[in-house]
Amino acid sequence: MSGPAALVVPALKRHTATVIVAHGLGDSGAGWIWLAENWRRRNKFEEVQFIFPNAPQIPITLNFGMRMPGWYDILSLSDIAQREDEPGIIRSCSYFHQVINQEMAKGIPSERIVIGGFSQGGAMSLMAGLTCPHKLGGIFGLSSYLLLQGRIKDMVPAQNPNKDTPIFMGHGDADQVVRYEWGKRTAEKLKEWGWTVDFRTYQYVLTS
Repeated sequence: MSGPAALVVPALKRHTATVIVAHGLGDSGAGWIWLAENWRRRNKFEEVQFIFPNAPQIPITLNFGMRMPGWYDILSLSDIAQREDEPGIIRSCSYFHQVINQEMAKGIPSERIVIGGFSQGGAMSLMAGLTCPHKLGGIFGLSSYLLLQGRIKDMVPAQNPNKDTPIFMGHGDADQVVRYEWGKRTAEKLKEWGWTVDFRTYQYVLTS
């Protein structure tokens, strides 16, 4: 990955857990630092280090080839499951697995690592979390959807270490960018495949 270095908010106490938060299309890690700052003001999760990765600048087909921070190219929003940037998705998935491995190398147990994100970052977090070869503490996706639906089951490790890992999904029912039904269908599909998903609907909320 050739994007800027991830932004890191260190733990205030002994570092025993890590939360990785992936931003959406056109955003940056800096756009989500408020999340860590919010918990710091409340004196919560002081043992947690927050990592806010930055996606590389890539051409986005949907936006007429304009270069912007993105985890993968978006070809269309009308048939998003049929036309996907599989190489870009796989490349970013490997990057997030590398971030997880780096935290484990520092002595953080994989069960103390949570990965999540918003919109495109949420979709990548679901992808990276479900296919991670290590048992994670949690996975979350906000305004997100399932990538590579036709292949993802084959990409999950044989032992499926995250079959029982809690998965949280939140979606606004007024979202016209990442459509609400995409998120709902994702949760239903994951439950059908045996994963544990807590799907929450937020009335009148949309993606800006």
